[in-house]
Order: sequence, then C-alpha cells, then structure tokens
Amino acid sequence: MADRPQTIAYPAPDSSPRSRDLAPLAPHVIVLFGATGDLAKRKLIPGMAYLASSDLAPEIRVVGTAMEDLTTDEFRALARRSVESFGTHKVDDAAWQQFAERLTYVPQGAGPEGLASAVKEAEALQGPTCCRLHYLSVPPKAAEAVIAMLRDSDLADHARVVMEKPFGHDLASAVKLNDFVHSVFDESQIFRIDHFLGKEAAQNILAFRFANGLFEPIWNRNFIDHIQIDIPETLGLDQRASFYEATGAFKDMVVTHLMQVMAFVAMEPPTALEPRAISEEKNKVFRSMLPIDPRKVVRGQYGGYREQEGVNRDSDTETFIAMQVGLDNWRWAGVPFYLRTGKRLAEGLRIISIAFKEAPRTMFPSNSGVGAQGPDHLTFDLAEDSRVSLSFYGKRPGPGMRLEKLSMQFSTQETDRAGDVLEAYERLILDAMRGDHTLFTTADGIESLWERAAPLLDDPPPVKFYPQGSWGPNAIHQLIAPNAWRLPFERAWRVKKS
Repeated sequence: MADRPQTIAYPAPDSSPRSRDLAPLAPHVIVLFGATGDLAKRKLIPGMAYLASSDLAPEIRVVGTAMEDLTTDEFRALARRSVESFGTHKVDDAAWQQFAERLTYVPQGAGPEGLASAVKEAEALQGPTCCRLHYLSVPPKAAEAVIAMLRDSDLADHARVVMEKPFGHDLASAVKLNDFVHSVFDESQIFRIDHFLGKEAAQNILAFRFANGLFEPIWNRNFIDHIQIDIPETLGLDQRASFYEATGAFKDMVVTHLMQVMAFVAMEPPTALEPRAISEEKNKVFRSMLPIDPRKVVRGQYGGYREQEGVNRDSDTETFIAMQVGLDNWRWAGVPFYLRTGKRLAEGLRIISIAFKEAPRTMFPSNSGVGAQGPDHLTFDLAEDSRVSLSFYGKRPGPGMRLEKLSMQFSTQETDRAGDVLEAYERLILDAMRGDHTLFTTADGIESLWERAAPLLDDPPPVKFYPQGSWGPNAIHQLIAPNAWRLPFERAWRVKKS
C-alpha cells in the first residue's frame, strides 16, 4: 500500500456552526460495507445519490462491498432500483449517470487486498486531498471483523468510521467493543449513528427549548408533570428474525433511539451549539439516570412471533417494551419519563409529549369541562413533516363558561423551506464528512446507558402477550397510572389544505 495516494489528515471541525455548515469539503471516498443490505438499499444509497447531486456535499465516490458476488455494473443496477424505489428526493437522469460512474463494487470474496486496491483506485481519481469515510452497515457481530480488516489492510489511516446500532448488548460488551475500536481509531474518528437524532424534528427540540423565552423558563420539574416518548411500529421483523431474536425491543430501540431522544428533551443548555458541549450535556443526562427498575417495565410479545422462521418456539424475546425511568438531578427529580416502543402495534408514530402540571380548578364550576381532557401538552412528531402541537383549554363559543381542548399546530411542510429538509441519513452522512459529532453518540454515553440498564438485563420481567394491531399488553395502563398514554390521539393532526 506504499503507493496509495496520500490522504490528508482531517482538519479539526470549526467551533462555529455556520462556518462548519458552509465550509467547503475535500473530495471523499465512502467505503460502504453491507452495500446490498436492506439499510443500504432503503436509505444509504439513495441518500448518497442525493448528496452527490446537491451542492451540500463534496465530490463523492462510493466503493461498495458485501457478501454477494456482483459486478460493478450489477451493483449500479441495484443502486438505481434503490434510488427509484426509496429515494425521498428526485435524482434526474443526468445526475444519476454522474453518480453511477462513481460507484464501484468489490465482493467480500476479493479479500482485503481487493478492497484496498479498489479504494486506492478511487482515491487516485479524487485527487491528493481525498478523505475517506467507512460506513459499517453490517450486523453488530460483524463490526469487529470489519474494523480488524480495515486495520490490517491499512484502510484506517486518516479515515472516519460510521458504526450502526446497537453498540454492544450490555456494559461489558460495549466496553470491550469500544476498547477494540479505540485500538484502531481515535474517538474523534468514530461516529456511532442514531438516525433518530438526524431528524429535523429532533433538532427542533433544541430550538424550541433554548431559543424561546416562552418555554425555557418552564422546562423543569416545577411545571412539567411527566414526559412520554412513544415510538410504536406497525412493522414486523422484515427478514430480521435472527437479529431480533438475539436483540429484542429494548436493545434494538430503547438504548439506541428513545434514550438518545430523551437526552435532547432533558439536557441542560450547552455552553455553545457545538459538538463537544452538546455531547457533554447529553452524557450528563445519562449519568444522572436512575438504574432501571424491572418492576416499572412491561415487556410484551405479539401473538404469532414464536411461529416465525428463525424464532425459538419458547422465546422470551420482547417485541414490545414500556418503562418508567427517572433522572436524579435538580431539573428533573420526581418527573417520570415514560418510554414505549414495539412491533406490530396499531399505528406507526414517533411522538414526544410533554405534559404540564394542571392549574387549580377552584374558580371553575364542576361541569365546566376544565381538566376533562387531561393536562396541557406540548407534542413533537418526529415524522418527516416535523410537526409540533401545543394543546390548552379555551372557552367554547356560546353562553356560559364551557371549556374545551384547543391546539396550535405547526409543520415544516407549511413553510416555504419544506424542500430543504434532509432525510436523517443524508444529514448524518454529511455531518460525518464534516467531522461534526453533534448528532452522534459517544463511548461514555453508550456505556452509561448500559450500566443503568443492568438491573433490567439481569432480571427482566416475563413477557406478556398482546394481539397484533393493538397498543401492547394491558399492563401498560397500570404502569402509567394515574396518567394515561397520549397514543392513540383523540384528535388527528391538522393537514394543510392546498
């Protein structure tokens, strides 16, 4: 590998968000492991195609590799189908042709030497300032082997690496994996991805919290009663039975997604809107989290799960989980956070709901309607529409003092900048090329979460069965009592009329 073109060392990211967003980037070679997998086809390849055709990213070349024995032309045909079927942005024929010419495929059977040769060739075409980004879209158990191959083939030099979740399956495995990855890459080169944090709506939480005098003063235990983070899914396993059977809903979704979103909701104001400050405040949330009490957890399994191919007939793997967690710090002491997610549920939604404490009702007559529909809520919908709703009581028109629940709603689709919204993976790939860790997780944060999860992992409650298409086991209502789950909503989101 001595004749490989010299790749430059990545510059330190500028502390100014505006400078970081607008600064030109050097050309990149992205090495995509697992290039024929479901995630690559649905998200990564369409996202890279859009970035390559936009003004946001530098010149990109992609070297794909996977177990399938494909030619480069066959991989380009697969990529074209992926872009046409799953891309959220249109890529015209000219842009596609330009991107296709920058795609190369190397089967795993070619070995480390074959991959290194293809990367070297792509870098030579990109010029002497080329940077390298490895994206590991592979099962967690394959991550160490890929990292070792990058080390042994001299492909880790001056590179960054994006790693998919879950990162370990308990504290010991997370520490072991972190130690191994750190033996090859510095922490500044590692990007542990959580695509939920790449969503426009997730970042909007920071804007709502810290940029508005209306909300910032009341974002604490004195005014907030409880918080729900609710991410039900209608989907099943989608050919992932062997992975899911060994993982379950808690490891697949809660540690990697729901608790990361919880950190955005609960964190203290960072000293600056820059990666290190935001990561530190997120990690403080994780360190302040109380150990998970198995008595405050409901695990469920949908009917028919055990009959699926690849699932044990006596499986105790949860396809549903709901829990109450608490933070032992000044801002949130005594405020319960309720987290829920699962497969084959009634609806597929991504909701954060902030329930405010109710006002005294003594001045209103008992039949006025105040309090009848629960507390006021601020609701964030993490779907691509990036919607926000604030509900409150108001007077019903007409004689007398009758109150009803009203709401103010906002969606990015109602603005003239709706077309600027990046899909989560597009944003995160671009951030990784920029060296921006703001929306990625750290080694310390991951290890803190696994440490707090130890009581649940050591003594999980038995699974309770629930029908497909329901909202989970009935025990979830006792878990949250005297409060109630906000989903299903009594009112639908308003849709903008054209």
